[in-house]
Amino acid sequence: MLYKTRGIVFKTTNYGENSVIVQVFTEKLGLQSYIINGVKKPRAKISSNMLQPLYLLDMVVYHKAGGNIQRIAELKNAPVLISIPYDMVKTAIVMFLNEVLYKAIKHQAADENLFGFIFHAIEWLDHQQEGLANFHLLFLLKLTRYLGFYPQVNQDTNAGYFDLKDGVFKRNKPEHTLYLSSPYTQHFNKLLQHSFENMYQLKLTIDERRYQINKLLQYYALHIEGFGQVHSHEVLEEVLG
Repeated sequence: MLYKTRGIVFKTTNYGENSVIVQVFTEKLGLQSYIINGVKKPRAKISSNMLQPLYLLDMVVYHKAGGNIQRIAELKNAPVLISIPYDMVKTAIVMFLNEVLYKAIKHQAADENLFGFIFHAIEWLDHQQEGLANFHLLFLLKLTRYLGFYPQVNQDTNAGYFDLKDGVFKRNKPEHTLYLSSPYTQHFNKLLQHSFENMYQLKLTIDERRYQINKLLQYYALHIEGFGQVHSHEVLEEVLG
């Protein structure tokens, strides 16, 4: 059966001499794998340049329920990214977010709210010109809302700790070591109160930002089975630093 859907490229793997298998998070069908033949040929209708990490797609696909690998009838980049492919900072951000998303999203069921968040966040990043140092932190925090472990909003101004295991702010130090303490708890709480539009107002040093991202990745690993290690943030930190 044919379906029309938007998609976000997660991963492309070479298959044979001229083919690839691309994993796409689709709006209507969830995470799917598609085989595309001839992408490396000079006049390919769908080229490998169209399938870069987190590129946004309009697709018409053949879908067979229960099939492991599907096929694509039509594909185009829509919208075409205008700055991410040419901006070193934005490219590093996208490579990091792509690694996290690939590890975090495994389900084939459609999730249009999650899809919409990612799609619009990439669009926003593509058009924003400055103030991007905290984008990846805020993206990861907002993403947890759709993945089911968004931190409990802090109503206690005296809470000095954030428990990474339980996802809650606490006055007293947890009995384990998986927590944030002052001043990092306050930085974390401030991140929760910001949007992409005003995140430039949040001032963090390089070391504070690195600490937050390491703790956020720890938070993800605690709440997503098999999440594993993320390495691309080290490159991103060098670019931002």
